Amino acid sequence: MKDQKEEYSNESYLESVICTSCNKHYSPTQKLGLCPACNKVLFAQYNLERAQESFSRNTSNRSYDIWRFLEIMPVVNPKFRYTLGEGWTPILNLRNAGEHSGLKNLHLKEEGYNPTGTFKSRGLCAAVSKGIELGIHDFVIPTAGNAGAALAAYAACTGTKAHVFMPDDTPSFLQSEVIALGGELTLIPGLITDAAAQVQIAIENQGWFDVSTLKEPYRVEGKKTMGLELLEQFNWQVPDVIVYPTGGGTGIVGMWKAFTELEELGIIGSERPRMVTVQSSTCAPIVRAFEKGRKTAEFWKNAKTFAPGLRVPAAIGDYLILNALYESKGTAVVVDDSEIILAIKELAKLEGIMQAPEGASTYAGVRKLVESGEIDSSELVILFGTGSGFIYPSLWKDIFLEQNNI
Repeated sequence: MKDQKEEYSNESYLESVICTSCNKHYSPTQKLGLCPACNKVLFAQYNLERAQESFSRNTSNRSYDIWRFLEIMPVVNPKFRYTLGEGWTPILNLRNAGEHSGLKNLHLKEEGYNPTGTFKSRGLCAAVSKGIELGIHDFVIPTAGNAGAALAAYAACTGTKAHVFMPDDTPSFLQSEVIALGGELTLIPGLITDAAAQVQIAIENQGWFDVSTLKEPYRVEGKKTMGLELLEQFNWQVPDVIVYPTGGGTGIVGMWKAFTELEELGIIGSERPRMVTVQSSTCAPIVRAFEKGRKTAEFWKNAKTFAPGLRVPAAIGDYLILNALYESKGTAVVVDDSEIILAIKELAKLEGIMQAPEGASTYAGVRKLVESGEIDSSELVILFGTGSGFIYPSLWKDIFLEQNNI
């Protein structure tokens, strides 16, 4: 690996697809969902020895989107590397909130700057781009809202079709966002798991390609760019703690994969941040499994929370999320909806940041961990603000206007 390089390869070193459970390998030219052998999550695998020839710490001449790290991204043909400018989101130093919560070095990676206002843009960009390269033109997804909007956006810019199944109590703005972006919206009574059941029926009848969380190999590749960017933005310094709001958990899974690949590329060593999952106290399957030391999580009955992205009662990648927590010596914490609301208010008033409930939950979680002594005041701590608060206009009315009798 060279530390300085004026030119870089325009090549992806995608080599195969491998099962995260049974380790069976598949050709990356196949249209794959879950592992055909064991029905577990598949990962893209790269020839990292060859990638070392062009991938270096010096990335100043690269594009500022998810294709910045193209050697370890899955689209082989450059003409299929679509973009709406997703990625390369800023890291904000939360000086005031840090002081308020007892942390000297607290930062937020602000994913609300993505094209559809959330981190979902990254994963759906990668999944749709690779899908088109494989000859797919009809995509379907169950969603709590934001992923459906992202799929609709990338289907619009690529001239493909987005079929979105969403709980019928999803905030109306997210419903209208899907429609405005040209997606076909179907509302389903119940939770995201109920929407997922209807998606499976539609797939059987229509043959659409499922881009559900971790049910195909490439959405996680877009999400892993959060970890790649984070380390690059800190000059390849590994933070002490990463705090992440967890529904389906693709972000944690993707970043953990990214750190492994960076070590194999020789960019970082064996050091890792402690990964922290934050979930709602009324929907916390990963936290409950972690506390019991289990490798998988049980379905959470009667899941509810006002944070749509956290209302995920079962995650197909539960074993991968838990593995990242265990291997990193991290932890998992629950927060009440009332604590999330307080975090939203404090981030707004202390930092001028309007965070979505999911992202704000990380600030609520980190305050608990500081109080319990699990995070030291001097540690470098990164919160992931997974979405802009401006995509929830009715929420602001409820929190800031009605509570002040306006």
